[in-house]
Amino acid sequence: MDYEPPFLETYKTLLQEEDSNRNNDLLLVENFDDEIELPLIDLNRLNENNLDERDECMEEISDAARRWGFFQIVNHGISKDLLDISMMDNQHKSLRWNIEALAAAAVTPLAQCLAETLACKMKMIMKSKNYFKENCFQESSIIRLNRYPPCPKLLSSKLYGLMPHNDSSFLSIVYQDHVGGLELLKDGKWIRVKPNPGALVINIGDLFQALSNGIYKSIKHRVVVSQKEERYSVAFFYCPLLETLIQSHSHTKPAMYKNFTFREYREQNEKAVKQTGDKIGLSKFLL
Repeated sequence: MDYEPPFLETYKTLLQEEDSNRNNDLLLVENFDDEIELPLIDLNRLNENNLDERDECMEEISDAARRWGFFQIVNHGISKDLLDISMMDNQHKSLRWNIEALAAAAVTPLAQCLAETLACKMKMIMKSKNYFKENCFQESSIIRLNRYPPCPKLLSSKLYGLMPHNDSSFLSIVYQDHVGGLELLKDGKWIRVKPNPGALVINIGDLFQALSNGIYKSIKHRVVVSQKEERYSVAFFYCPLLETLIQSHSHTKPAMYKNFTFREYREQNEKAVKQTGDKIGLSKFLL
């Protein structure tokens, strides 16, 4: 894209000051060689008339959410043209229209389908069978286009594209290009996720971890920058209305989290960010 964001001037300053700040390891990025492919699930099987095939697909989604907190999906019903970031117009109004069209036409219904599948496999007993349909909308969710400029070698080991964090959503849907850079924290170690431009990446957010009473995992993740190539991604965060009640559901163990609304969760995170620079996540709501 020809348009350069406002932080470009700061970015240039960082380059100029690198020689005088080589000992500053505040943003040091650990480098690891491990690269994994996330579980890949074909959503066509959700529409199969064969009930065994459909249930097997649902079980794979649930299992990946339990073990990894991340998985990939193909045959998700979203056209390549709608997802192709490189085809999005550089003009701000057109770009915004393209992103909003993506959310309205395809991603919001897909997120609802995945959320209902995950809840079904947990046999969650909710006040309403239409919990997600009644509480989560395009307007309550967030969609974001991310651009990560290439970072020279001198700085690439010291800067994150996106700091380590957990998502403040039920689940997130990410389309990324071929460059890669997504890493997740598993068993105390950062591991790279092999990019697959033909798939969408799904990850569980804090709200689903609380809703499932800790069964589904909200995993800390980050983005590291490339030395040579720009990286683009589109991220959709499936979020509820602010007054939606988040209540842990389990048939086998007591609730791990006290009941809270999405508004309370956001306010706690915003307060923590102002005080410490980092989100507090679910820890404030543990029983």
